[in-house]
Amino acid sequence: MFESLTEKLDQIFRKLKGRGRLDEENVRQAMKDIRMALLEADVHFRVVKDFTEDVRSRAVGQEVLESITPGQQVVKIVHDRLVELMGGGSSQLKLGNRFPAPVMLVGLQGCGKTTTAAKLAHYLAGKGRRVSLVSADIYRPAAIEQLRILAEGLGAGFHEPRDLSDAVKICVEALGEAGAKGYDTVIMDTAGRLHIDREMMDELKRIQKAVQPSEVLLVADAMAGQDAVSVAERFNELLGIDGVILTKMDGDARGGAALSVKAVTGKPIKFVGVGEKVDAIEVFHPERMASRILGMGDIVTLVEKAQFAVDEKEARELERKIRKDAFSLEDFRNQLVQIRKMGSLKDMLGMIPGLGKMKALKNMEPDEKELVKTVAIIDSMTPKERLNYLIIDGQRRKRIARGSGTTVQDVNRLLKNYAEMRKIMKKMTKGGMKSLRRGNLPF
Repeated sequence: MFESLTEKLDQIFRKLKGRGRLDEENVRQAMKDIRMALLEADVHFRVVKDFTEDVRSRAVGQEVLESITPGQQVVKIVHDRLVELMGGGSSQLKLGNRFPAPVMLVGLQGCGKTTTAAKLAHYLAGKGRRVSLVSADIYRPAAIEQLRILAEGLGAGFHEPRDLSDAVKICVEALGEAGAKGYDTVIMDTAGRLHIDREMMDELKRIQKAVQPSEVLLVADAMAGQDAVSVAERFNELLGIDGVILTKMDGDARGGAALSVKAVTGKPIKFVGVGEKVDAIEVFHPERMASRILGMGDIVTLVEKAQFAVDEKEARELERKIRKDAFSLEDFRNQLVQIRKMGSLKDMLGMIPGLGKMKALKNMEPDEKELVKTVAIIDSMTPKERLNYLIIDGQRRKRIARGSGTTVQDVNRLLKNYAEMRKIMKKMTKGGMKSLRRGNLPF
């Protein structure tokens, strides 16, 4: 996400940092370049105008122009202003003390409401809440079936509507059923249209009045850019929303919607969808997003993803095996599975500060298929082979290749890489583990 904007801003700031001193003309030119970069990223023109004027007025102050590192000072000003632009801090769901608490999802057709309902249910379940789902889309029976299947996969509750003629009645009945069954949250997936019309809005207002939701969240497609911002503005005027969930952020290289929504509507972005899987949803943190936009990485989110994916007991057991030089192919396979749980490899690389700017990695596209292939090869091995790779001779390699749908060369490559990894781990354990405990890297 933000890939295009990040590259352009990086070029602008490199020029600024290359100057020993800055004057007002340097700042003016930089602001002109930033203005163009933001407009090309599809940021709302009013937002761009206010943003660049504010940054310029802060950047021409004496404390910046006469600073030892004026270029870096300007980068800090831009960072701080981006954080303010996107809301200042993360905005949590306000579910209150209601039991159960209704959360109403609204938006146009095709924006991803149904999958977002399931993602939000998964997120809330991880926070210890018991969630039930209901589809009030009486115009598209497939939507009801889709949500039912997603709810079953999550182990969440689901209200099966008996009468498909009244969306309001469905939501009221779902709320009553959820309370009787002990669910504390009900996520309501409402109907959408290709565009905003009176009929849709009237129905949403009736549902809103009947269930008095704790939160009304607009689901909008980030890749729609300013169209998404216009939709958010209109929904807020006609219905009154509490926040926005931007979907398909992982495919949005521009980022215009994320940078414009709060400034235009006054409503915060609460979550972003970053993939197709049910766990591909993140709380929107303006300060972390600003760091990503400026190529500074996002270590906090990376660590949170790792904590969610990695079991602490397993991590300690893995450390023990590495120290005893007992890291097997089975352990290697388990680590790859956990890495896949954390999301896209490209996104994870982008979260490591400075890594995204390295020329060697700039155009590298991590191949997710290689991870799948490696796991398939290891799955094709016997338990004995996974524990002792040295017994895997030529015949065994042919059998493993056939069983995994790969080639003998693929198997050979995996075993070679695994052997090299073990050598590196062995070197690390010789005095390296002590350094690691002190917080120092042994290389």
